[in-house]
Amino acid sequence: MNQKNSILVVDDDQAHRTMLRTLLTGWGYAISEADDGSAAIEKAREQAYDLILMDIRMIRVSGIEALTEIKTLNPAIPVIIMTAYSSVETAVEALKSGAYDYLTKPLDFDELRLTMERAMEHTHLREENRVLREALGNHFDRRNIIGRSAAMEKILDTVAQVAPSEATVLLTGDSGTGKEIIAGAVHFNSPRKEGPFVKINCAAVTETLLESELFGHEKGAFTGAHKRKEGKFRQAHGGSLFLDEISEMSLAMQVKLLRVLQEREVTRVGGEGIIKVNVRVIAATNRDLMEQISEGKFRDDLYYRLNVVTIKLPLLNERKEDIPLLAQHFLEIFCSRNNKEIKGFTPQAMDRLLRYDWPGNVRELMNAVERGVVLSRSEYLGEEDMPLIPGAEQGRRDRLPEEGIPANLPLEEVEKASILKTLEATGGNKSEAARRLGITRKTLHKKLKSYGVME
Repeated sequence: MNQKNSILVVDDDQAHRTMLRTLLTGWGYAISEADDGSAAIEKAREQAYDLILMDIRMIRVSGIEALTEIKTLNPAIPVIIMTAYSSVETAVEALKSGAYDYLTKPLDFDELRLTMERAMEHTHLREENRVLREALGNHFDRRNIIGRSAAMEKILDTVAQVAPSEATVLLTGDSGTGKEIIAGAVHFNSPRKEGPFVKINCAAVTETLLESELFGHEKGAFTGAHKRKEGKFRQAHGGSLFLDEISEMSLAMQVKLLRVLQEREVTRVGGEGIIKVNVRVIAATNRDLMEQISEGKFRDDLYYRLNVVTIKLPLLNERKEDIPLLAQHFLEIFCSRNNKEIKGFTPQAMDRLLRYDWPGNVRELMNAVERGVVLSRSEYLGEEDMPLIPGAEQGRRDRLPEEGIPANLPLEEVEKASILKTLEATGGNKSEAARRLGITRKTLHKKLKSYGVME
């Protein structure tokens, strides 16, 4: 656990505070203590803690009183109440006053740890949503998404049309094309923008746990279910749920998801109660769902339920005019993170970025720029700062014409022979020859001029 996570432990029982301090310090938290609700209020006034763990019954100022005051000072701080007098009334009073949850003494340490982690995860999710809302602004602004190509203009026009509606959106396209960013744009330009934007990658969760992650579970529903858990649908209530890589969901889970989309209600794993949910679903996949349907891997009824509005994201090499904008955007980000002062790209470096096919799309470009920023020692990123664009160097070697070039020639003669044979192979197309050779057209012109070959 990150040492920066600060916890305030509030309890008038010194022995219990000491035990908690030892336990939580061992888990990696930074601990502060208060022996009464009034002291807790003062400490919360002085510092914004990541979480407050507070006893409900104290002599001077009770936990409920302190909770109410602390929530007035800083509503974002999650507070977990501890009580030895477990009752429905106590729990309801604590939760109504703004507590994240309550635990009964003697504490179950596994339950304590899980509850604390979930409380802070919930807080971090809200903060992430707030930052993203501010980045996107209160109104739809195309400048918030990098791209001026015709392909991106078309996508943004569609997003602007569909965002205000309640329609389910299906995002398709290869990995790394920016589906999550577009999903965020749909949510934060919709009437649900003040609600939560919850994300889950269906491929990253095992099939046995995915149902619990989506719908929640009751305490004891399965091994390790130490506490009731709210699923992603419930967390997204009043907002949007982004289901990434939905094609990786099993057929059995697809049936359950279809029911939730139709009935707008969920049932926790191990539970019987029906919970109504108000959620807009945005799904994404990098697979051809029609092909998946024909192979019996995806349900056609779920596909038609999701496919109300489909937005297909283009490959990066289908909108190469956006590469300079994206590269400069990533350059500024990574210069800031790494305390570097790099002004831009050399013409040779930018030419290399423009010629590469980018099978990993925008994500690969971002990684290449980050690597260049880390390696660079000059004011401009050059080719030498990005030597590891996968496949680029091998591609050049594969395209070099070797036939007819004898051994033991001086390097300049080998270069000349390679250039002239490549030019011959392209039928005199200098732009294509330059692309195959991995040089700029201007460089090729200079070389040909030095060989006495006129334009």
